[in-house]
This record gives sequence, C-alpha cells and structure tokens, in this order.
Amino acid sequence: MKSILTKLAAITLAITLGLGSSAAVAADPAEIRIDWATYNPVSLLLKKEGLLEKAFEKDGIAIRWVQSAGSNKALEYLNAGSIDFGSTAGAAALIARVNGNPIKSIYVYSRPEWTALLTGKDSTISTVADLKGKTVAVTRGTDPHIFLVRALTDAGLKADDVNFVLLQHGDGRLALSRGDVDAWAGLDPLMAAAEVEEGAKLFYRKPENNSWGVLNTPESFATDHPEIVKRVLAVYEEARKKALADPSAVKAVLVEAAKLPDAVIERQLERTDLSSSRIGDAQRETILKAGLALQQAGVLPADADIEKSVDELIDPSFSQALIQ
Repeated sequence: MKSILTKLAAITLAITLGLGSSAAVAADPAEIRIDWATYNPVSLLLKKEGLLEKAFEKDGIAIRWVQSAGSNKALEYLNAGSIDFGSTAGAAALIARVNGNPIKSIYVYSRPEWTALLTGKDSTISTVADLKGKTVAVTRGTDPHIFLVRALTDAGLKADDVNFVLLQHGDGRLALSRGDVDAWAGLDPLMAAAEVEEGAKLFYRKPENNSWGVLNTPESFATDHPEIVKRVLAVYEEARKKALADPSAVKAVLVEAAKLPDAVIERQLERTDLSSSRIGDAQRETILKAGLALQQAGVLPADADIEKSVDELIDPSFSQALIQ
C-alpha cells in the first residue's frame, strides 16, 4: 500500500508540474487576426504580398485580415477580442487605454499628416474661430476628432461652441461634399480625395498635432504570445522596407484598396512618412502632449494619470531589435 501511494504521489506531482509548464507557455494560436486600413499603407502591402501567410505557413497558423475603417473601429475590435493587431493613431490608442481598453502600442507604421480641418471650396470659413456655431463632421475616437478638439482649444473655443455631427470618415466626406455640414475633420486618403476631386480647402493644418500611426495588440496577447508578436513585427518591417524601396508598389495597392485615382493617392503619400518603425520616446512625447491637451479640454477625466497611462500604453520592447 505504501508503495502504491508513493507511486500515485509521484504521478500527481508529474501531472501538476506538467500543467504548470503548459500554463506558463500558452499554445500558439490557430490563426492571427490582423487589420488592414487605407490609412496604413504598410498594412496593404503586407496583405497584398502575402508575407505573413508565408512566414507562418510552416507553423500551420492561418492569417485572417479584417478591415478597420478608422481608429475607433480598430479599437473596438481589439477590445472585443476580434483582432490581435490593430492600426490606430497614437492619441486614439491612449484614449482607449485611459478608458479601460488594455492594449499595448508596439510598432510605428507611419508618421503621417493624415488629418486637417476642411471646408467646401466656396466656403467663407478660413480660421478655426470661424467654426463657432457651425456644424463639423467628425469620427469620434480618432485622430481627426482629437485634432479638432485641440484646434478648438487653441482657438479659445469649447466643444459646445460647435455642433459635432458624428459620422464615419467616408460619410463625413460625403456630408461635406453635399453641403450638409460646414466643415469636416478629415482623414486621408478621403481627405486627399475631397481636396483633389472637389476643391475642398484644408483651412487649418498642424502636422505636429497628428499623432503617429501605431500598431497595437491586446496586453494579454503580448503576454501570452511574445514570440508571435516579434515575428509579426519582423514581417511588418519587411513590408515597410519594401514600401520605402518601391513607392510605386505602395501607390498601386492604395489605389486598388481605396478605389481612388492616382492623383489622390499621390497627395496622401506626399503627407506620409514611412521612415520610422521603432516606438519609443518620440511617440511618447507626442501622445503625452495630446493626452494632456485632451484632459484640459475635458475629453479625458480630470483625475486620470495621463503620464502613467502613456507609459502603460507604449511598449518598446518588441520593436527595439528592428533595424531602421
């Protein structure tokens, strides 16, 4: 009996140790769910070239692509667990983090001037102050929304001084072209299309208030699958280098995905810098400034620790090894 009990104890210990080991290292996912967006040119080239599919084929890991129509949609998908990697503006990611969406910003896909304030070609609006009492189309929770709030604050206006018309980016452009709104907080490439095709005027620009384009992943995914995250970023980096080496390829995939003319895409790419990929101090500074401005404007809670949230959001560990 003593011998049997000893053997059973040994078996129990082995099972316990085995379970502990498997719990410490999560199994690889069956598929990687990643977004593509027309405001993220690198994602389009990545998808077109099938680079992730090739990189993970030997592991038996499938790649599922999901379109993000804006930062707000990417953040919704990340929060719901519908995607593992999502493209957003850095400041939009911060708002989500402050509001309880546990994401990490792990990579830079672009430094764009992708938003400005637009009005119709015949409009008399020429300054932000002129927006008082006017209607402005905007997509909540995106860089254009953040840009608009900061512009109003700088002009001595409050959000209540204008009438926000909450629309997704494409509908915002349409509302401006129809004259249904007085202005629009635009986003490329739709902003470039309104400018080139309809003569819309970018009456307020401030490139430094455009926060970086960042790739995010849920904190739990980064913890459970750190090697997968590193491998995805390595492939992302391959696509970014291809984009820099062959601008015509980027233009072609953007024209195809956005279904917009060459001249429009050229305008978008003129305002898009793809030369950086590591995330770190530069992004932290820009995102922190945006967060503090939004807190002052009442968009973020007065008692929120913005600096702490930025530190929790940005994780430079995965992109440190990338060669610029």
